[in-house]
Amino acid sequence: MTADPLVLTPELERATERLLATVDSLPLDEPSLCAGWTRGHVVTHLARNADAYVNLLTWARTGTRTPAYASREAREADIEAGAPRPASVQLADLAASATRLSTAIDAMPAEAWSTVVTMPSGTEVPAARLVWSRLCEVELHHVDLDAGYGPADWPEAFPPRLLHDPATPRAATLEAPDGTVLLTVPGAATVRGPVHALAAWLTGRGDGAELTGALPDLEAWK
Repeated sequence: MTADPLVLTPELERATERLLATVDSLPLDEPSLCAGWTRGHVVTHLARNADAYVNLLTWARTGTRTPAYASREAREADIEAGAPRPASVQLADLAASATRLSTAIDAMPAEAWSTVVTMPSGTEVPAARLVWSRLCEVELHHVDLDAGYGPADWPEAFPPRLLHDPATPRAATLEAPDGTVLLTVPGAATVRGPVHALAAWLTGRGDGAELTGALPDLEAWK
C-alpha cells in the first residue's frame, strides 16, 4: 500500500473534513475512549499534533532542525490547558491548525520529502511518512471521540494500509475469497474477520468481537 504523500494528501483532507464535521457542536467535556482524556483532550491533541507536523515539515523543507514539540512536558501541558476551552474555540483551533498543516504540505519541494526527521516518539523517518502518520492520527482519534464514528466508517483503503504499516504489530495476512482477512499471529492460531475489525483490534480501537479464532493478548504479543 502506498505511503506517497501526494497520493495521501487528498485522503487526509477528506478525513479532516469528516473530523471537523463531527467536532462541530459536539460536547467536548464528556469522556473519550482515551483513558483519562475528555473529548476536549483529544481535539486539543489533534490541533497541537498538526502544529507539530508543521514543525517537522519546516525542518524537512529548510534543513533547520525543528522538533515536533518543545518537550514532552510542554506537549502534555498544552493539551491539559487546551482541553477545557469552549467547544467553539476548540473547533476553530482544530480547523486553523489543519489549514496550517495543509499549507506546509503544499510548500514542500519534491526533494525535501526524503529528509529524515525525528518523530515525537524518537523514531527517525523520512518526511514522506508524515502525511500517512497524520492520517492515522486523524482517523484513529476520530474513533476515540466516541461520537458515532467507528472503524467500520473508515475509508476502504485505510484498514489495509494499517495492516501493512511497519508501525502496526506485525502478522501475516491473507485476504479470503469472502472479503474477510486471515491474520496469523506468531505463536497463536489464525484469526479471521473483516479487515476494519482486524485493524481496529491491532490498534486498540476494537475488542475483537467481530473476529473469530484465539485472540492473543495484544500487549503481550506487541
